[in-house]
Amino acid sequence: MHNLNYEQMNGLALAYIGDAIYELEVRKHLLAMGLTKVNDLQKRSKHYVSAKAHAAIFQRMSDDQILFEDELIYFKRGRNAKSHTKAKNTDVVTYRISTGIEALFGYLYLSNRQERLQTLMAWIFDEIETGRIKK
Repeated sequence: MHNLNYEQMNGLALAYIGDAIYELEVRKHLLAMGLTKVNDLQKRSKHYVSAKAHAAIFQRMSDDQILFEDELIYFKRGRNAKSHTKAKNTDVVTYRISTGIEALFGYLYLSNRQERLQTLMAWIFDEIETGRIKK
């Protein structure tokens, strides 16, 4: 499917594609929920797609120990990447965790682990929508 060698990619490149994949999954989910007004979609998406939301998601993933060893390696590759971008509306640690989450989803996508990607997205949707994850 992809001719991109994710094993050789740095954390920021993985996060770049992972950000798009994650955002697309959230948008599809919100539309499937029947939301159609752009303003509502934008407001709702912030519960899933923000540095603070990503940090809360990762904390819950850690607490529940749901990530596999390889997934943690790619999360850390993103989290530890040296970014020259400033964090917007958040602290550096939260921003770096968010980059790690994006890198994780970039890894899952580029390694063709679609089923695992969908499993984690379903888990995230459930955790947020039941209130177990609060940003």
